[in-house]
Amino acid sequence: MTSQTMSRRYAKALFDVAERAGTLDRVERDLESFRALVASHAELGRTFENATIPLQKKRAIVDALIGAAGDMSDEVKRLLRLLADRDRLPAISHVADAFQARLREARKIVPAEIVTAVPLGDARRGALTRALGKAMGGQVTLTERVDPEIIGGVVAKVGSLVFDGSVTRQIARMKQRLGEQA
Repeated sequence: MTSQTMSRRYAKALFDVAERAGTLDRVERDLESFRALVASHAELGRTFENATIPLQKKRAIVDALIGAAGDMSDEVKRLLRLLADRDRLPAISHVADAFQARLREARKIVPAEIVTAVPLGDARRGALTRALGKAMGGQVTLTERVDPEIIGGVVAKVGSLVFDGSVTRQIARMKQRLGEQA
């Protein structure tokens, strides 16, 4: 089983349990906090990845971190202890990513990447967000990138769909049509 598949399975199980318990928001916050903790302490990450460190010691570290965290959801505590017992703590970031993806799917939040020749103003960004949300049947979160090479217009990538309204693409279409007519 690949690391990604394993991470998705843990994330799905965590999501299902948290959804039944009505604690999705809390679980999201606690899981992200733990991921941030591991990411901000390189030594902790190396400890979790080190195969020569006994599982009992890793479990003790996780228990100490859970105790220091104070108010952590039971679902995240169980997940962290399970990952420690199975020596899968290095996958915590992938599990958190998969959990976030499942949460976005459930909330019908679709990530979109847009490319423009110049930065967008707030009014245009809002209009584009609403239009893409309507087209996709959900809420859209934008990631913006500026690329002067497209000359003008917008290229929007939402999932596997690409909406290319760039001036560069329009010029390419005109060239193609003129070539066909000649």
